[in-house]
Amino acid sequence: MSIRARIRDGDAEAFEVLFDELARTVYGHAFRLTGDWSAAEDVMSLTFLEAWRLRHRIDAEGGSLRPWVLGIATNVARNLRRAARRYDEALARMPRGGPIADFADEIAARMDAADRLAAVQEAYGSLRRSEREVFALCVWSGLDHAEAAEALGVAVGTVRSRLSRARKRLEKLVERPQQPSRTRQVNGDRDPAVRSVREQNR
Repeated sequence: MSIRARIRDGDAEAFEVLFDELARTVYGHAFRLTGDWSAAEDVMSLTFLEAWRLRHRIDAEGGSLRPWVLGIATNVARNLRRAARRYDEALARMPRGGPIADFADEIAARMDAADRLAAVQEAYGSLRRSEREVFALCVWSGLDHAEAAEALGVAVGTVRSRLSRARKRLEKLVERPQQPSRTRQVNGDRDPAVRSVREQNR
C-alpha cells in the first residue's frame, strides 16, 4: 500500500514518515512567507495538524505529497497573517503606556540569518501576495509549475504569469540604486534568491 493510501487510512506511522521528510521544507517555506522564526514554527505545527485533519482528501494514487503539504502551509501562513493584522489593529486602538526600552540593536546582532533574509524581503514584500506565494514555492521551495499549481489550487498558466510578474518586479528592484540603511540592501551578487531571479531573466 502506498504512503498516500496509508496516510489517508489513518496510519500514524506513515504520517510520521511524511513529517520527517517534509518538516524542514515546510519550516523554510513558512519562514520565507512570514520572515519570522517563531511564526514559522507555528505555521509548521499547524500545517501538519491540518494535513492530518484533511488526510481523507488524499488520492491513493499519485506522486509526492510535497505540493499538497506546501499548499496547506501557504494557506496556514495566510490565515496567521490575517489574525496578526487584526491583533495589531486591536492593539493600535488601545491607550498607549509608558516608553519601552529599544533592544533592536542587541536583537539584530543575534539574528544574522534573519537579517540577510530581511534584505531580500524588502523587495519581496513589494510583490502582491499571490506573486510572493508562487515565488516562494517555485524559486525557494523548488516546485515546478505543475506542483505549484497543485499546491495553490490554480491553473498552471496562472502560476507562470504570477511568477513572471514577480521576477520582473524583483529584477527592477535589483537594478534600482539602493539607499543605505541599517539592514543589508538587496544585492543580486550576494543573495542566492535574488541572483536566481537575475539568472532566470537572462
